[in-house]
Amino acid sequence: MLTGVQVVLAGGDARQLEVIRRLTEMDASVTIVGFDRLDTPFSGVVRGEWTPDVLRQADALVLPPVGTEDDGSIAAIFTEEEMKLTDDYLAALPKTSKIYCGMAKPYLREMADKHHLGLVELFERDDVAIYNSIPTAEGAVMMAIQNTDITIHGSNCMVLGLGRTGLTLARTLQGLGASVKAGVRREETFARAYEMGFEPFYMPDLARQTGNIDLLFNTIPNMIVTAQVIAGLPLRAVIIDLASRPGGTDFRFAEKRGIKAMLAPGLPGIVAPKTAGRIIAGGLIQMLLEDNRQRGNAT
Repeated sequence: MLTGVQVVLAGGDARQLEVIRRLTEMDASVTIVGFDRLDTPFSGVVRGEWTPDVLRQADALVLPPVGTEDDGSIAAIFTEEEMKLTDDYLAALPKTSKIYCGMAKPYLREMADKHHLGLVELFERDDVAIYNSIPTAEGAVMMAIQNTDITIHGSNCMVLGLGRTGLTLARTLQGLGASVKAGVRREETFARAYEMGFEPFYMPDLARQTGNIDLLFNTIPNMIVTAQVIAGLPLRAVIIDLASRPGGTDFRFAEKRGIKAMLAPGLPGIVAPKTAGRIIAGGLIQMLLEDNRQRGNAT
């Protein structure tokens, strides 16, 4: 249990509601900030104001999945109040406390380092990322269905990157009857893709592999779907980029050529916020329990 653990949860979207619920079930002391427009009652939860004082007794500061923006802004859909994480707030946190988010941008990493505070990116955990790949894959398929006039079954799909998200997506497309090409970098990944029935190729050969593709899904957060690659795609092709912003696609050239291309990060929070919230909560609670044991406060 998390009895006695002080958690401040600041901002976020519908995913955070499940996080709040699970934390209270574990008997954590939870203060929520940035939820003044939320009507959902949470028994035992304290509503706080976004001031440095709210953080002075916190063992953990839980931020939205994206952490903060590059200027320190905290996304919060349940309030009209502007929330920013600045030096004053981090200076108020006890040095033994940690900051938790899904993924951190450079601003948050630099601020946590400056104030000598632990920063935990939950999406870097293999278990959280793999669980999260399920709603991501379902959301990608949803977008593909909404933006094409063909079925997934019988289509020619390409998945770039067979990491935790790419592998789940490729398997999902294959299960729906698509032919799946898989762009990889390493020999062992090539072998695994072949064993799973995909058609693997190495990324340097990407531009020569796109001639008959209906759907191209990118999971690589670097500029990989370049103008040269897009020039080789059929005009009917649709690009769905699942990488974090700004993605890995030359969207300007895709628009110029008349190819539909969409950046779609954060799909779990859009298509399945309750499931996504449970996934985040599971990883967060495990980390909080481990921290609590290390402090010698396990209950």
